[in-house]
Amino acid sequence: MPKLRIYLDTSVINYLFAEDAPEKRDATRAFFETMVRPERCVAFVSFLVPDEIAATKDIARRELLLAALDEYRLPIVGAEEIIDAETLAEAYLEAKVLPENEYNDALHVALATLIQADLLLSWNFRHLANVNKERLFNAVNLSMGYVHPLRITTPWEAIDVSDQGR
Repeated sequence: MPKLRIYLDTSVINYLFAEDAPEKRDATRAFFETMVRPERCVAFVSFLVPDEIAATKDIARRELLLAALDEYRLPIVGAEEIIDAETLAEAYLEAKVLPENEYNDALHVALATLIQADLLLSWNFRHLANVNKERLFNAVNLSMGYVHPLRITTPWEAIDVSDQGR
């Protein structure tokens, strides 16, 4: 069986170090330790993630987040798809799936769609990781000719617990 292709948005990297949300931090770390480090999935980020991390005002935190990209050897993908991704992101905004000021979130979904990710992981429940948004994104994708279904969820649901405790 082929490995899941999992696109990680910036919130997932941020929650590796979220001391104010220990349950989400622990779930994120468990995902990285049970799925990413042992290469039980193909996990990647787009060029948006280091760009969004670079905007972090706290220099120490910014360095910590960038180091996590290196530590887990997360490939950066999507630059070659930027023109198609921008078109698809605009379609999400035109369909009112997201508010106009959430362009980067739309671009994350578009890039995950274009590289045929099976999952997009996010801790952003308002704009991404909820079943209603997932349904709307996939409807736009189908209308634009993208038939590969995209599941949008959190690291909690992506952890493979099948062999834990053995």
